[in-house]
Amino acid sequence: MADEIDIAQERIEADLAARIASRTVYTGISAKECEDCGEDIPEDRRKAVDGVKLCKLCGDLAELKAKGVRRG
Repeated sequence: MADEIDIAQERIEADLAARIASRTVYTGISAKECEDCGEDIPEDRRKAVDGVKLCKLCGDLAELKAKGVRRG
């Protein structure tokens, strides 16, 4: 019989699996300029994220929009 701790652990694992499955995965050659704003993408970001096309700010905004978060 599952107790509250087991149920909570199952929910945490399901939430983590859903977050991992929905993350943005970049592949290919990284862009030097952001596709949205045109700003330079730092070398450290281009090395850390293969195939990145957006700067950090635009990437964060794109993730929020994909999740359906609206600005208030």
